[in-house]
Amino acid sequence: MEKTALRVSALLKLLSHRDRLMVLCHLSQGEMSAGDLAETLGRKAPAMSQQLAVLRREGIIEARRDGQSIYYRIADEDAVAIMGFLYQRFCGDDAVETPGTPSTQEVAVP
Repeated sequence: MEKTALRVSALLKLLSHRDRLMVLCHLSQGEMSAGDLAETLGRKAPAMSQQLAVLRREGIIEARRDGQSIYYRIADEDAVAIMGFLYQRFCGDDAVETPGTPSTQEVAVP
């Protein structure tokens, strides 16, 4: 159980970064190129490459090259399951609006 807890906490730590979470949210809908991810998320290529490298190094995503483009997909089964749940719960057609959930503007940052 301890080993599982360590694995899950490491995965959740990776997901706790907003840009990585958004990357995985988009990749949960299918493979995307690094350029498309950067454009969709409004990030510059170096910043996007940094987050993709973290996810790739941890085995969460895999890459394939097609000409000059690099395409990414989620490779980790646990990440696929978690992102499927998160997408359905918060982003899909059946997304639940949770009353009283603070917006990003209302959250106090220490």
